Order: sequence, then C-alpha cells, then structure tokens
Amino acid sequence: MLDATTTALLRAVLEEVCKNFSPCETGIRAHVASKILEAASRGETTRDALEQIGHEAFSKAPTM
Repeated sequence: MLDATTTALLRAVLEEVCKNFSPCETGIRAHVASKILEAASRGETTRDALEQIGHEAFSKAPTM
C-alpha cells in the first residue's frame, strides 16, 4: 500500500501526462495509470522519472 504523499504524487503525474487528451479516453488513461503505479510499486518515486514513464506509456498505449 502506498502512503498518502506517494498517492498524491501519482495522481499529479497522471494528470500532467493526460492533460492533453479527452477524459473520455479512459482506456489510455488506465494504461498510463497502471504503468505509473507499477513503477511506483517497484520503488520509483521521483516525479521526473514517473512522468517519463507516463509519457512512454502514453506513446505506447493501445488505440481503438
């Protein structure tokens, strides 16, 4: 379980990465969120690294 500070960081990173696409694109958002969460679960907790991981996940997200 992640602490409140880390959870807030993950939410902020997700919002930053996803700010330029429609909130209706829930599949892409879920993909990005899962990759960010996976990285945090492995111990990655720096904002820059999480944003980079999020952007990479966004670029590789499956499209419909």
